[in-house]
Amino acid sequence: MALSGSGVAQPVLSIVIPSYNSGPWLPSTLASVAESLTVAGCAAEIVVVDDGSTDDTAASLAEFEKTSPFPLRVITQSNRGKFLTRLAGIRAATADFVMLMDSRLLLEPGAISYLLEHRDPSQPGQPWNGHVLTDPGAPKVGQFWTVPTYVFWGSYLAKPRPTLIAGDNFDRVPKGTGLFAVSRSMFEAACVANHPGPNAHLVSDDTRILRWIADRAPIRLEPGFAATYRPRTTVRQFISHAYLRGTLFVDSYAGTTPARSVLLVLLAFAPWLGLATVIALVGLGMSWVAAWVLLAMMVALSIPGVVAALRRCPPKALAAYAVYIIPFGFTFAAGLLRGLVVHRGAFRRS
Repeated sequence: MALSGSGVAQPVLSIVIPSYNSGPWLPSTLASVAESLTVAGCAAEIVVVDDGSTDDTAASLAEFEKTSPFPLRVITQSNRGKFLTRLAGIRAATADFVMLMDSRLLLEPGAISYLLEHRDPSQPGQPWNGHVLTDPGAPKVGQFWTVPTYVFWGSYLAKPRPTLIAGDNFDRVPKGTGLFAVSRSMFEAACVANHPGPNAHLVSDDTRILRWIADRAPIRLEPGFAATYRPRTTVRQFISHAYLRGTLFVDSYAGTTPARSVLLVLLAFAPWLGLATVIALVGLGMSWVAAWVLLAMMVALSIPGVVAALRRCPPKALAAYAVYIIPFGFTFAAGLLRGLVVHRGAFRRS
């Protein structure tokens, strides 16, 4: 524990939480942070960046500050998107080592002590990715995204173990900035290298940054550094999020390889072409052919669910996938189409 010239303990860890309209979640999120810090017994600060919230976020933070055993700093700004909100928090942090955390997470009590005790002394700023699972008690609509995670990351999720994330396995293991620890200077450098300009609402706030970091220092994925994510709980929130994710998906992967760029275009147009084909066939009196086309589309949509089931995806998530895959598919594709327009310059990276 370092001391300043005045004898005040300097934080060895800055916890940065970007937040937008998370008033209902922040009290329990911050309580879990305080508990984990207490278990770890380290000097730390909590930095919350309020990205123009219109709910009771300010009141929630003021109430927590009254009893918080750790310094809380609140930065308030107009709504600028998660990328710039997180960057503002990083720049406001005073510790050399920072932990980024989503405002909807519940941190495990032993997460911070595990992080601090297992860091490599020769690499104190080594990036760490947290092990984050969706709250199993969340409503069905909140479980949908568990299926894609088991499709792409099923090998790890079937048997969580310490893993180094680098360029060769980047897309095969879980990663994200929802729970991420790294040196402040490295994360800021990654943000600067991938800076989107003043409007950051429609750009990837993590994938490109993490790829930049992994190319320079392997990211340590650790099951002991864990938290639970509480997802969106209404269909309206789910649909809105799916549309945004489609746009961010383009920014994350366009131009990384020629094959991925082509696949993004196919995914963006496939649902609409399929629907147009069915309507045209019915109009031509070829309903039986239209039925076969519909069946083929349904089989294609079911494949991710089958793959996830074979990889032991929880039944509740599989049920959510079956219920919401059609509205998700068209909404996500609409987001992809928006992304093809907004991020058309990204395709030049390939």
